[in-house]
Amino acid sequence: MYFSQLPKLFLISFVFLIFCNPLFSQKLDPKGRDEFKPDHIIKSEITNKEYLIHMSFPKNYSIQDSITYPVLYVLDGKSTFGYFKSSYIDYEKIEDVILVGISHKANGIKSRINRFIDYTPYRDSITEKRIEKKFGVEKGTIKTGGAIKFLECLKKEIVPFIEKHYMTNSDRGISGHSLGGLFTAYCFVNSDNYFTRFGINSPSFQLNEEIFLEPAITKFTNSETWKINPTKVFISTGEDEIPMMVSNMIRFSMYLKKGNYENIDMDWRIYRNETHTSVIPFSLNGTLKALYEKK
Repeated sequence: MYFSQLPKLFLISFVFLIFCNPLFSQKLDPKGRDEFKPDHIIKSEITNKEYLIHMSFPKNYSIQDSITYPVLYVLDGKSTFGYFKSSYIDYEKIEDVILVGISHKANGIKSRINRFIDYTPYRDSITEKRIEKKFGVEKGTIKTGGAIKFLECLKKEIVPFIEKHYMTNSDRGISGHSLGGLFTAYCFVNSDNYFTRFGINSPSFQLNEEIFLEPAITKFTNSETWKINPTKVFISTGEDEIPMMVSNMIRFSMYLKKGNYENIDMDWRIYRNETHTSVIPFSLNGTLKALYEKK
């Protein structure tokens, strides 16, 4: 009796494995979507914030085949998403890659407040007071030092959601500008190989200069070896940004270069005649070329 049921048991087990295996889970088809609206809104239980997800796909992306793609997660995606489709980016020269823009659902001052808490690695009370005065908000409104929680949100909520629903592989990159550049640098310096491509653009090192930038430079100076998987890094700034931002970016880049780490492919650039805002499309294009240029 038992042996007569074996074929049925094998069939049931096979079907169960297929539908339970993430490789065979239902993938979302991006066709027919409104490119001007976010593809998803993700509510984080970790940060207690909502995030907008804007996505851009390779031309031949299809859920009908088995091809998977690397993913570049771009911070402040709501403001940079327009550049994904712009003429600034020469897609003919870069590998096929899925772009995922991540931004806060909140608008206006609330969005700026969220950026300060999510993107800064460490608590900086001096910056908090200065920004509160600049924004004209009440004392205690600006909080810093939430990068650990936001990184946990990326790893446990946002990235797993993308990898479950789209044709991705484990080749992950992250890119950010300004405060987002600071957060990206934090991810790189503390790399656990979760991300292996980093676009560090116009990083706001001046915010955590003594508690992040200086220890990072010390690490690059003193560490003879760094157990890190093959990693690509692109660092940039605009020539006409505030002098401290430019000089800190140069220091970070030069000391990293001097570290001569064999597993780190690093490039950096200063864009002539570009400001903190005007440099964004150029630095995004530079990031894609440096991290994903076709061989």
